[in-house]
Amino acid sequence: MKILEGIRSPADLKALDRNDLPQLCREIRDYLLQVIPAVGGHFASSLGVVELTVALHYAFDAPDDRIIWDVGHQAYVHKILTGRCEALKKIRQYKGISGFLKRSESIYDVFGGGHASTSISAALGICTARDLKGEDFHVITVIGDGSLTGGMAYEGLNNAGQAGRNMLVILNDNNMSISPNVGAIAYYLNEIITNPLYHKIKNEVWDLTGKIPPITEKIRSLARRTQSGIKALILPGMFFEVLGFRYFGPVNGHDLNELIPFLQRIKNLPGPMLLHVLTKKGKGYADAEKNPEKYHGIKPLAPQPDNSPQEPAVLSYTEVFGKTMVRLARQEKKLCAITAAMCDGTGLNEFRDEFPDRFFDVGIAEEHAVTFAAGMAAAGYRPVVTIYSTFLQRAYDQIIHDVALQKLPVIFALDRGGLVGEDGPTHHGSFDLSYLNIVPNLVVAAPRNGSELKNMLYSALLQDRLPFAIRYPRAVTPDILDDNEPFEEILPGSWTILEQGENAAVLVTGSLNEECLKALPILHKQGIYPTIVNCRFVKPMDETLLKKVIEDHTILFTLEENSTEGGFGSKIARFLQEHEAIQKPQLHIRGIPDRFIEHGKRDILLENMELSFDKIAEWIHKIMQVYLTAEQRESGIDWKKL
Repeated sequence: MKILEGIRSPADLKALDRNDLPQLCREIRDYLLQVIPAVGGHFASSLGVVELTVALHYAFDAPDDRIIWDVGHQAYVHKILTGRCEALKKIRQYKGISGFLKRSESIYDVFGGGHASTSISAALGICTARDLKGEDFHVITVIGDGSLTGGMAYEGLNNAGQAGRNMLVILNDNNMSISPNVGAIAYYLNEIITNPLYHKIKNEVWDLTGKIPPITEKIRSLARRTQSGIKALILPGMFFEVLGFRYFGPVNGHDLNELIPFLQRIKNLPGPMLLHVLTKKGKGYADAEKNPEKYHGIKPLAPQPDNSPQEPAVLSYTEVFGKTMVRLARQEKKLCAITAAMCDGTGLNEFRDEFPDRFFDVGIAEEHAVTFAAGMAAAGYRPVVTIYSTFLQRAYDQIIHDVALQKLPVIFALDRGGLVGEDGPTHHGSFDLSYLNIVPNLVVAAPRNGSELKNMLYSALLQDRLPFAIRYPRAVTPDILDDNEPFEEILPGSWTILEQGENAAVLVTGSLNEECLKALPILHKQGIYPTIVNCRFVKPMDETLLKKVIEDHTILFTLEENSTEGGFGSKIARFLQEHEAIQKPQLHIRGIPDRFIEHGKRDILLENMELSFDKIAEWIHKIMQVYLTAEQRESGIDWKKL
């Protein structure tokens, strides 16, 4: 890797001879093949943009020229070329560099991006500020991996085309998002790629106009109208050009001899331009090329298993959800599954294969997914919308107006609720209990284990009066499920007591029940015997049980893997405030603090947020000590008898 070792910035890249660039690309790809399987990360996307990234940094002058990536997981090669080659060995690890673009990480990361379809709007904003200040630099956005299936991209295209400012949109067309691209736009792009008649006539028109001497403007105008007519004839609508963009391409995104000259020729053309680049996701690694969905994001290579007896296999919440959906779909013919380009990530592969007519992947279009589901529910079907918690934030208006206001029985399955780990602040599901709790007519549930998740899905399907949201973490379940175990109905709004204690009660939501139960042996050794309440519904709450817990305990703790701002603890505090006739126990709230949480393994983040079992035990013990007199502390008081 002799050439790559000398690259510390794009300036080093631009100093290379053009003939050295193919070797540099080989070294980068070899480096990715060495590093990413070892540490985990976005693999196929990175392999697919090696030549494109090298060409961009060779043709343009970053950081003076602004390059924006959409989605940011395509930018691993960009990080390598901008001084973070060695840092890539700790990408997505705690205190390491981010797996996405991060403005605080590098001056080359112009705009942060963990969600899709944002780059064109951001680029137009930068272009507008540039022009208002009278500055002169290029703005390039690379949009790909399915981001063009999101509605916001078209809002940006429409506005940018109308504004007419100088900018270049590079459509990285690898025919994939995370799952394969779907919809009319994907079909349209394939038409452009595969229509030989258009390319033949287009080349002949340009050959002809190149031989006509520039005698009159009328001849030039005629030539332009001829080409436009051919485009409209062969490719009806010429979508991008109708929006105001000059369309170029498609070009081979793995051929530097085609890419670099093309970029250099069009970079100074006026107005908004779109360059259509064809790439292969997973390029250079045969398995990833054949199965880019599987290799979109990979975990670090696991150590070789030994020959010791194996423990019973535990499932992730995602796997429990997927298996339950298949079981329910066999019983209920109107059950449908909807996802937004995340079939594999949400555990729906088996459902898709067994029930293809009832599976709908709408692309990276969360707003559309929710209203689409609302329409299905209005027509008598039972749609389950399966979207990561952080991505469902994008469809908040649709949840309120199109679903909850009309009391349509859409079921929302929010994967990745809470701290997701290495993907970091753009992907943490830190806010769903807060933003869903304020929506009228919406049931909000947080199962404590796989069994509760299974039965909550079943219970949500039994009722058809209200929308029903179930959030669950990116983690393995603490229990082992029997696929043949019958379903049990869970009454919406019901809580359960997991451990009966005295004096203090801990009200716990979702996955933190397990952490709290693991804290009990520590607390018992300290003479503290709290009651543990599984508050599996945040809305509605079990007010009958809550009032009894308040009457029987003088100290209350709340635990949630959600922001403390507007979350479950805040709801308990408001309940106490509103019910003046009830005695007021001391209330202590713990959850995710009011800030964006860095990336790192989930267990590390739980420890840092003081939500791990040992930190929970330490917190409860410390608070309980406050209520003891000095004499009681010295005598080693038994809390159970207090």
